[in-house]
Parts: sequence; C-alpha cells; structure tokens
Amino acid sequence: MADRLIVLYKDHLPPNRDRFESLADTVYATEKELPLFLGGADILLAWWPLSPAVAASWPTDPAKAPRWVHVAAAGVDPYLFPALTGSPVVLTNSRGVYDEPIAEYVLGLILCMAKDFPGTWEHQRRREWRPRAAERIGGRSVLVWGTGAIGRAAARLLRVAGMRVSGAGRAGRTGDPDFGTVHGPGSLRAALGEADYVVLAAPLTPATRGMVDASVLAAMRPGARLINVGRGPLVDERALIDALAEGRLAGAALDVFTQEPLPAGSPLWDLPGVIVSPHTAGEATDWRTDLAELFLDNLTRWAVGRPLHNVVDKRLGYVTDGSAGPAADL
Repeated sequence: MADRLIVLYKDHLPPNRDRFESLADTVYATEKELPLFLGGADILLAWWPLSPAVAASWPTDPAKAPRWVHVAAAGVDPYLFPALTGSPVVLTNSRGVYDEPIAEYVLGLILCMAKDFPGTWEHQRRREWRPRAAERIGGRSVLVWGTGAIGRAAARLLRVAGMRVSGAGRAGRTGDPDFGTVHGPGSLRAALGEADYVVLAAPLTPATRGMVDASVLAAMRPGARLINVGRGPLVDERALIDALAEGRLAGAALDVFTQEPLPAGSPLWDLPGVIVSPHTAGEATDWRTDLAELFLDNLTRWAVGRPLHNVVDKRLGYVTDGSAGPAADL
C-alpha cells in the first residue's frame, strides 16, 4: 500500500504533482482542511512553510502523526513544537534551494544602499538631475551572523565582490574556508564594532530569538547597516527602530519581520535608509521547481528506504551534517 502524503498549500500547488502522485497516495489540503486529513497520514509536505496550522492540527494520538515532515523552506521554526520535536518524526528542510538566490539578494541590497539607488529612483521620479558621489563596497567589512549554508553562500559572493568578510557563530575559530575568522561570543562585540554591514542569516531557534537587541545594536559601529534575511524575531524591532530614528545606524535592509505582512502602521516603512521587502530574498524565477525536485528526490529515497537528505536536528532546529562545513552552527 502506498504511503499517504498530505500537501499543505496556500496560494500555489507544487509543480510536477503527477510525480508526487505516482509515489504516494496524495491529498492537497489548505490550512482549514488540514485537520481533516493530517491524522493517519504518513508524510506531510509543508508547501506553505510558514503556516501555524501544522502545530494547531497535530494529532493528539502519536500513533496517528505523520512519520516524516518535509518543509519547503530552510527555516523550520514553525515546526519546533513539543509534540513534533519530542517524537520520532523525521523532519527535513529545503536547504540548498535558497542559498545562491539569497546570497545574490544580499549583495544586491548592499549595492543598493552603498550606491543609494532609492535616492536615484526618487530623483528620477521628480525629474531632478542630482549628481552625487556613492560609496564603494570594495574593502568594506561584512559580518555574516549565521554560518550555515545560506551564510556561507553570501560570504563567498561578497568576497568575490571585494568585501572583507568574517562570520559569527556559536564557536570562534580561524581558517574557515568561507569566512576566514568566525567570531564566537567572546569576540562578537568587537567584531560588531568593526563591521560596515551586519548580515543576519541565522535560523530562528530558542537560542537565536531576539539575539539582536539594544545592546547589540549599540555595539555596532556608528553608520553601519543591518541586513536581515534570516527571520524577523532575530531582531528586537523596537530597539532597531530607535537606533535608526536616532541616526546611530545608517540604514537597514529587512526582508523578514516579527509580524508578516509588516503592518501598515510600522515606522519601518518610512524611516530613512530602510529597505523593506516582503520575505522574497530566496524567491528566484525557478524556485518552486527546485523545491519540488528536492522533495521528490527525498520522496523517492523514502519509498525505497534510503537515508533522507537535509534531516534537521530537532533539538537544535537546523541541519547539522557536514555539507555546510564544520560549523553549520547557526
């Protein structure tokens, strides 16, 4: 008998669904429909990865819970609820799909801020001819906070662009192939004070929630810029708003927020030097196909009993195998 696969979706169904259906008895469910189908399923594909419906719909009888949950995202924070993390359910993510698109997005954001493209577009809108000098990014320092696959991809691309890159993670070390130096807690504050840009690429876990608070923002060098392509709750948004409003930071580029969509009344929309994007840093033109192919590879492996790729350590909240280097620790 084929395994029963539930696909949780919102606005879009995954491509290549015929291949899903050839490997498993497949049901497509919205958030409202999920409670009707989740109990007794063997596999859950969270194609809508940010939904709270999985935690809300999780079967109270462990025997009726899925044996495998795959998340169509790199971050799995909505799935780190006790009934899942304390169970033998296998949790996998989509690490690898988003690495290069997000790295390109980070480089684009840095160029956008350094060259003041928003100002150029505003002058164009007003039909104003306003020549002005722009900053260079070559030789500027970047601290990438989060040394997993996405952070590494960003570090490699920023190095090619001529920037001086270091990392921040749970453990300090030197000689890292992508970051050179990775700063641990003991040297983090000094590194923050030297960086022109701080890029957040860490997963959201109990250890990282709120890691960028008022004290961290105060430790950043005056005129530095913050980029967040990780998760919104990594940052104390009230403290960030204060730092931007007071001019202690030159700007911020934010793709993720504590509340999404970002409320229309948030000061972040209007603060000078701030770029707001709607959680799209990893979305490239072919990203849904890549997500589906990654899941199909794992589904084929599951069907024949082979080990799955991207198995998440549910205690830590991220994948810990060696493919991202010796310290894919944040």
